[in-house]
Amino acid sequence: MRVSALAQTLIGSEIIKIAGEVNEMKAKGVAIANLTIGDFDSKLFPIPQELETNIVKAYQDSQTNYPPADGVLPLRKSVATFLQEQFNLKYDATSEILISGGSRPLIYATYLALIDAGDTVVYPAPSWNNNHYVHLLGAKGVAVPTSPEHNFMPTGADLKPYLKGATLLALCSPLNPTGTMFSAEGLKEICELVLAENQQRGADEKPLYILYDQIYSQLTFGNHRHVDPVSLVPALRDYTIFIDGSSKCFAATGVRVGWGFGPANVISKMKAIVGHMGAWAPKAEQMATAQFLDDKTAVTSFLNTFKTQIKHSLDTLYKGITDLKNQGFAVDAIEPMGAIYLTLKIDYLGKTTPDGSVLQNATQLNFYLIKEANIALVPFAAFGTDDLCWFRASVGACSATEIESKMPALKKALENLK
Repeated sequence: MRVSALAQTLIGSEIIKIAGEVNEMKAKGVAIANLTIGDFDSKLFPIPQELETNIVKAYQDSQTNYPPADGVLPLRKSVATFLQEQFNLKYDATSEILISGGSRPLIYATYLALIDAGDTVVYPAPSWNNNHYVHLLGAKGVAVPTSPEHNFMPTGADLKPYLKGATLLALCSPLNPTGTMFSAEGLKEICELVLAENQQRGADEKPLYILYDQIYSQLTFGNHRHVDPVSLVPALRDYTIFIDGSSKCFAATGVRVGWGFGPANVISKMKAIVGHMGAWAPKAEQMATAQFLDDKTAVTSFLNTFKTQIKHSLDTLYKGITDLKNQGFAVDAIEPMGAIYLTLKIDYLGKTTPDGSVLQNATQLNFYLIKEANIALVPFAAFGTDDLCWFRASVGACSATEIESKMPALKKALENLK
């Protein structure tokens, strides 16, 4: 039976393919260090106890009917306060903040509100899912290559040739899949290019908007500090749509409470789109999140503990890879900066496995490591780039102890390649 042209041309998820292999081996009793999913093992990283208590209480209070299309007002007010306290960003709770069932519907709603078929969307490679959103809207996607020398973050020089005439620049920091971040200087340079481009456009032309995904903004480590376009260049306030929420910073991926904020004229259109999709967050979870965000002590306490645990896991993996590098193995990694990801390099393409197979691409190398070292990664090829030897490792579903225990097996698997 025939389906739509769009459905016929959808691109399958490489991550889902890897997950299938991992699940098959788990079913056979193999202990896999699953470093593939951008999620949390809720036994290792539970949501804040106060948030859980609030959710239960909200259901007991029968908060189970439809919420308003833009989210319950108590949550929008709590988010407005949270944004001002965390980032000194001032957004109106009644017209400039939108609640949704996680951040993904907000990203899609941003695309739908701003992009017409044929419009140009510029985004760095690697990045998460922009290629799929571009495809869904029939837009022209420009995937701008980035380099390990700049931690796979785009620079002004990288982006400048592609901004003229573009409608959307999609950015993320800390970045999924790399766990790296913009510096204030690096992001400001990009923002000034966007501002200059908009100043050249006529009143009847669409401006160049920035979609700024900062869902990992609370998860930064060491001396690295989160920065955003509007704080650096206030004139971009009318052209920046932020994506944020509770999913990552509070380990609440399944709670499904996200928030977007930006200029009222765009947020109002996104509100209508989210409403038509029915993509609002459950009312009980919204009420619970509002109460949690207002509890400054609980928020601070959770983040301090959570960040320490995440950083310990990232540091353990980083040290393991660095130790192998120092022993002469063709591996490398970029220092953990933010999010739950480590960027690592395993440069063994073209090598032959013990059974005589030649590893011709990153997918084959990854499946070899799954079977021989019981470690599962995601190649950067799944995020729209040709950097075949680089991989994303997510620590949300593995403890530091589990990660450390797999390093000898990884070493042996690499030694066996000829």
